[in-house]
Amino acid sequence: MIFARVPVQHRRLLPDRRLSGPTPWVIAILMMLTLLAAAGGVGLARSADAIGEAIAGRVTVQIITANPVLRAQQAAALRRAAAAQPFVRSARAVDPAELQATLGQWFGTADGDDPVLRSLPMPALVDVDFVGEDRSGHMGQLRALVAREAPGARVIPHADWLGPVARLIRSLAWIAGGLVILMTLASAAVVIMTARAALGTHYATIEMLHLIGATDQQIARLFQRRITIDTAYGVALGTAVAAAILLLIGWQWSRVTSGLAATASLGPIGWALLLALPLLAIALAALTARQTLLAALKKIL
Repeated sequence: MIFARVPVQHRRLLPDRRLSGPTPWVIAILMMLTLLAAAGGVGLARSADAIGEAIAGRVTVQIITANPVLRAQQAAALRRAAAAQPFVRSARAVDPAELQATLGQWFGTADGDDPVLRSLPMPALVDVDFVGEDRSGHMGQLRALVAREAPGARVIPHADWLGPVARLIRSLAWIAGGLVILMTLASAAVVIMTARAALGTHYATIEMLHLIGATDQQIARLFQRRITIDTAYGVALGTAVAAAILLLIGWQWSRVTSGLAATASLGPIGWALLLALPLLAIALAALTARQTLLAALKKIL
């Protein structure tokens, strides 16, 4: 059991003050940081997966022919030819108005209605999504098709310029996971030091209990209960603070509807992990305290 059963009269042998020592506060800080790191790691991992899936089979063909009429004709012909290929899931010609609106955000006009912007020569873009996993083979066939329908056009795989971003995000997720492990070990170390300090502080009480016939198991349960309760208070406090921070970030994040940031979310598995971490922390503290106490009590005898 996580909270060891101890008779009420035996509980009075140890002080029963809540949040009186440093242990609950240290555990609260570590728990808060653990939950925030875990949430960040899960969000980054899901973002990397979403980006990887989005760019895995997507290619943009950039037609840069100087003649605008010929450029539009080549884009239309390429879209029709690509859509007819068995290795292509979909082919879409990007609307020039959509391209101007996107560039307008950088020129300071959200609707793209800017004289300078409209005077710039715009390439024709065709987005192509592949079918299946044979990306290299599909790429070769698409290049041959582009060379036939739109000579001089550029084939730009999205993985070439977004792949490093996805790998960077995944690396950050692994770092966050490493921080969770380190803070878990730090929490266990705090529990071990607390258990040893408690034995040293109540050494006279332990000797008295031994003299009246108490076993190591009984004494360990007494201290385990006290340490587990302190840990539970700290975990509850740290979880509450972390939940408030995550809710605040989630409220602000809900307004992000575009860009890479919009791909980050916790998902059901992430929320389940965050809910399980506090319970696992309490169970780990109880187990660590018990093993530490039993090992130390054997040395006392």
